Amino acid sequence: MEDDSEPEQSSWAYLPDVCLRHVFHWLDDRDRSRAALVCKKWSCAMYSGSLWRCRTLTFYGQPSRARTLEFQSALWYTKKFGKYLKHLEIKLSNPYNTPFIKKFQVIMRGLLSHLGKCNSHLVSLSIKYLELDCLIWKNVVRAQFIKSLAAFLKRMSNQLDYLNLKGARITLEEGCELLNSLSSLTNRSLISEINIEDFFSLHLSVYSSALFHQTMSKFHSLTILTFNYNCISDELLDILREHSSHSLCTLNIKCHIHDPHGQAVSGMSWANLAKRAPKLNVNFFFERVMKHDHLARILLVEIPVRSISLRSCYFSDPDWTMRPTLTNLLPAYWHGLQKLTLELNNDHELLDDELLQLILLCKKLLFLKVWAFLSVSFMERLLQNRAERKCILTTIKVRIYTAQDDSTEEERLLADIYRKFKYLIDSELNYFVITYPMV
Repeated sequence: MEDDSEPEQSSWAYLPDVCLRHVFHWLDDRDRSRAALVCKKWSCAMYSGSLWRCRTLTFYGQPSRARTLEFQSALWYTKKFGKYLKHLEIKLSNPYNTPFIKKFQVIMRGLLSHLGKCNSHLVSLSIKYLELDCLIWKNVVRAQFIKSLAAFLKRMSNQLDYLNLKGARITLEEGCELLNSLSSLTNRSLISEINIEDFFSLHLSVYSSALFHQTMSKFHSLTILTFNYNCISDELLDILREHSSHSLCTLNIKCHIHDPHGQAVSGMSWANLAKRAPKLNVNFFFERVMKHDHLARILLVEIPVRSISLRSCYFSDPDWTMRPTLTNLLPAYWHGLQKLTLELNNDHELLDDELLQLILLCKKLLFLKVWAFLSVSFMERLLQNRAERKCILTTIKVRIYTAQDDSTEEERLLADIYRKFKYLIDSELNYFVITYPMV
């Protein structure tokens, strides 16, 4: 007797569409395309727009065959489903010669042109570390790339909410051309977040440029702005106060030793901005700018500082001392400082007492990262104060530099300290402390 009943179907056949799309979300392009061949329902899931909202495209400078095929597949899917894109990230990994850069420019021109015509959803674009001042970027290729990118930004200016061009390293004129593209249709831009850290080439005094000020005056709804200190002037702070004070929440400011940072900025300009933008928090990142007189020109008491990072990058200067900064400058932010990072080559001065006093003074300090020459006993004193609720740290990351090859004794002492405060560390702290020989 023949059995005319339908074959029993797998439980996968009854999986709701929302669950199926969630499964597809975790698959890469190759596995998605294979899964789409299973049945009509799975094929439809493949074309769900929610799967193609975020893309990262990596251009490898020295590709293997597998990487080339992977990139070609990703590029094909990006074009095929480009109309759904909301977040696009482009990565340029280890570019090594001019032919590679030329190929990158040609591919980007075609991709941006296609997306500019088909996409009406893109809100986030990130293209970091282009380093357009490198010699492998020939003038013609660089000009063509900037022209393509400017045209794309102009097309997307009414919908983009986030732009990250960190590390572009371009001239003042080229940089302002790209930024002006965001406001070229209406003469104003409502983009909320821009990252232009290391956007301009080294050594440029952007703060004195009328062109830059004119460009920044067209941004009327900035929430987060990440940039270099060589862009800051009284004029820029006044522009931010006039046009974005209602929305401005965060300024991330990098100050590098090779960027000009000797300009005079008025504390009154900072105070006026902070008054009009009550939600404003400022995060400073210093790279090898460590001398007290340099920092004193920048770290004005009127700035609503939330985070400070001071990194000497292993360089040691016998004329430099950290003590005045810890005792005179940083205490001015005791009421608002939440995050402190110190990476110091302070082999000529011990800072245990000054650092501990600063930590106890800063009542809102939650995060502490220190790489420096410290005594092991500093950690015991710090944890004892934390146990007594004299500070509210939740993250402690310390690398104790030592001038000795053998740090066995220091490591034993740290182990004893950990056991003493284990109950506190395990229950309340993100804790990581090691010794590090600096010989």
